[in-house]
Amino acid sequence: MLANLGLFCLILTAVISSCGAAVGLYSLSQSKQIAVLAVLSRSFSNIVFLFAGLSLLLLSYAFATDDFSLSYVSDNSNSALALPFKIAATWGGHQGSMLFWVAIIAGWAVLVSRKNNSVSDFHASWLMLVLVSIFSWFTLLASNPFTMNEVLPLEGRDLNPMLQDIGLIIHPPLLYVGYVGFASVLALTCGYLIEAKAEGELFERLTRHTLLAWVFLSAGIILGAGWAYYELGWGGWWFWDPVENASLLPWLTATALVHSVIASRKQGQLKLWTFSLAIVTFCLSILGTFIVRSGVLTSVHAFAVDPSKGLTLLGILSLVFISAYVLLINRAASIKSNTISGFSSKNTFILWALNLFVLATAIVLLGTFYPMLYQLFGLGNISVGAPYFNLLFAPLTIIALTAMALSPLLKWQAKSGDFPRKLASITVSVSGFLSLVFIHYYTNQDSEVAATWSTYAFITTWVATWLIVTHVLRCLRVRKKEYRYKIYLVSIAHIGVALLAFGASMNSYYSYELTAKLGPKSSVQFGDYNINYQQTELYVAPNFTAEQAVIEITDNSGNSLIARPEKRHYPVRVMNMTEPSLTPYWNGDVYITLGEKLDPQHYAVRIQFKAFIRWIGMGGLLVVFAGIGLLVRGVLVKQFNPRSKRAITRRYQT
Repeated sequence: MLANLGLFCLILTAVISSCGAAVGLYSLSQSKQIAVLAVLSRSFSNIVFLFAGLSLLLLSYAFATDDFSLSYVSDNSNSALALPFKIAATWGGHQGSMLFWVAIIAGWAVLVSRKNNSVSDFHASWLMLVLVSIFSWFTLLASNPFTMNEVLPLEGRDLNPMLQDIGLIIHPPLLYVGYVGFASVLALTCGYLIEAKAEGELFERLTRHTLLAWVFLSAGIILGAGWAYYELGWGGWWFWDPVENASLLPWLTATALVHSVIASRKQGQLKLWTFSLAIVTFCLSILGTFIVRSGVLTSVHAFAVDPSKGLTLLGILSLVFISAYVLLINRAASIKSNTISGFSSKNTFILWALNLFVLATAIVLLGTFYPMLYQLFGLGNISVGAPYFNLLFAPLTIIALTAMALSPLLKWQAKSGDFPRKLASITVSVSGFLSLVFIHYYTNQDSEVAATWSTYAFITTWVATWLIVTHVLRCLRVRKKEYRYKIYLVSIAHIGVALLAFGASMNSYYSYELTAKLGPKSSVQFGDYNINYQQTELYVAPNFTAEQAVIEITDNSGNSLIARPEKRHYPVRVMNMTEPSLTPYWNGDVYITLGEKLDPQHYAVRIQFKAFIRWIGMGGLLVVFAGIGLLVRGVLVKQFNPRSKRAITRRYQT
């Protein structure tokens, strides 16, 4: 009964959002009734969010109560599954994730509709309803999570063991909120382009919505990288998997958008860049959905292999992209941007950064889809892996870090000759010396595990150190109190990127591993660590059984820690899973995985040292923290700054 109610709520979501979209289309020919239609559009947004959220809650309740009459529940859950994972299984499969997508986009539609101070705001509101309508009808007709089983099963097939992790509870919601959040940026952009008379608070709103969606997307990607690191058992944090690339593509253009919209808001520049990136970013989010659900690319965490769903999503992507860009091209002549003066100004460096991000996006896009196109044209099979991406991304990363290191030394609209050559020379020299000493010391310290000099690691460390030095100096030299916290937060974000790049380069060149036959009372020397296998313990969980190794890790100082890697067996899915152990040190993790059982007592144990892996996570967390800080600062400034309350907004025209 409740499942039928959930289906009914989904139908109402599709129908009401379609009515809201029709109201918006009607407004294009009835401009005199905009004020009334705007109120109606806001009401539609609230009602659609109510029904979409209720539909999602009812599906979650079906999982929580083991309602196996729904085929989606029986395919992705089991009565022995822990309650948090039952609820998370709501978005753990294809149909539920699409319903989750609809609910989130409806929530963003409410956020967009809250402010209707101008005609362009109203257009943005009903455009969001158009998107809700498109995806709700797609979910209802092609990916309905409320389809009933013809025969009632007594038990479910269980959730994929790989997804039975806290990462499923947090990672997909963060990622989806980020993905869908750029729909609001697209709607605000197109709403302005439809009206194209006055900007008002457009770029203020674009900044807030872009930053909010970017923070969620960044947090989702970082958590996903961590999940892959400790769950898959391979010891890596980024594999250039097609689905990983699907989230990276909109993140690259969104990061470019964050910078371009700031230039548009502060200096009135790069407006075409801002509008173009707003369109492309959400289209890349749809493209990511296409990658995951079409089956055209193979991935360890793709949801579906139904080409018909993929073609439908590709059609939606084409419709959104073509419509938005035709509108942008049509209005391009009316978009006036200020020119950038001065080669050594911060504006110029932002323009360079935008080009770098676009180039990086093109590299990822080509590497991800080239194998598919190669096969599609009957040329055979070809794979594009990490060597391609690493080879092309390494120089781009160094160039980007260099630009970021120089940015605190530059001024907005600086003139020729304003560049502080002396300060730049001193900071880059000191940073180079410190990096040289550090790499030399670290290489000699780990010489027994074949650590050698790496030019790339040295250059990355050099530029990352230079970035940190220049940003710390900028924070120390800030004078105006009203800009202090903003400069602090931006500096934290850039320093986070530096730490991430440093950790990634060191992890790539100074990680090492060993495979050994180990059993109770056996040990092996691994670099600076003694690995002592003490015993094997067995235990039974509600939905799996496990063999757990108890391993003592002792470093050169005599400090000991206990690691507990596992091998699990899930009887319902008839799957075996490896759960590695992670033992942290300041310069990396000792990462232990149980391999094949060689005899009743011994395993093939894979021991890896993942150098500076936690510095990557630390850098990512700093970036997210800075983004949250900027959002909070923007809200507080708008709330308590008297000038913001006198902001001029254009009312509805009659």
